[in-house]
Amino acid sequence: MNDSKIILFGVNGQDGYYLRKKLEKEGYHVIGVSRSPGSWIRGDIGDNSFVNNLIKHYKPESIFHLAAHSKTDHELLWEHQHTILNGSLNVLESVLQYSPHTKVFITGSGLQFENHGNPIDEFTPFNACNAYALARIQSVYAARYYRNKGIKVYVGYLFHHDSPIRRENHLNRQIVEAAKAASLGKNVQLVIGDVSVEKEFGFAGDIIEGILALVRQEIFFEACIGTGQAFSIRKWLELCFGFYQKNWTDYIHINPHYKAPFKRLVSNPSLIHSIGWKHNTTIEKLAEMMIHQSEKS
Repeated sequence: MNDSKIILFGVNGQDGYYLRKKLEKEGYHVIGVSRSPGSWIRGDIGDNSFVNNLIKHYKPESIFHLAAHSKTDHELLWEHQHTILNGSLNVLESVLQYSPHTKVFITGSGLQFENHGNPIDEFTPFNACNAYALARIQSVYAARYYRNKGIKVYVGYLFHHDSPIRRENHLNRQIVEAAKAASLGKNVQLVIGDVSVEKEFGFAGDIIEGILALVRQEIFFEACIGTGQAFSIRKWLELCFGFYQKNWTDYIHINPHYKAPFKRLVSNPSLIHSIGWKHNTTIEKLAEMMIHQSEKS
């Protein structure tokens, strides 16, 4: 039985769910933290005193900062600064002061890089193209600053990924629910944008294995953790509606005025592959998993 302690900020999200499940199975004592009510410690990673007291008390083996809203809207500027940037600074400074042996994982995103449609790797330049990317970039520089002070801090740049517990405000889940509704003869009222946009369709359960692979070695400290495979939203529509032998074009409305923030977003995961991690779940399997979960709900 492993008695080591792990602090997991953002435990209520899909990545937090799978990471907690994995770590507890390995015998870790996981201290889950979220601002939302639930079976965990309720607290705010942006609250310096709260983070200080937590880290000072537990002195964990590792800390994972997964807390964030995934929306890029400018209206969330201060929320992203509070949770992503200030949260990172609070964790890193607390570790420096009270638990310098602790490893820290900071979440990055494929959305914080310049994107010309080519595979993105760790050397692709950053681009603060929205409020979310800005905070992610700032948190990476915070990580590098504290790494120079001797803290083992890792950054995993994550690309689009989903799971059966993905919330209904995300497009991939909305498409799954629309396909289910169509199969039941219900009226489908889903309007989406550019179906030719290509992105990754990773599985959160695979991605957290990549996060752990990164943190459990000490050769590389930043890595793109993705499938390296991009598929169009049209492909996802075809899979989900095709599961019910339906044609998505009979149900989905396209907004001709929508302008996508990118045409293709895909990772080059060769670095994380070099330390032994690869994704296992195909886009077809992911669709099947999410559809079956939707049918149970």
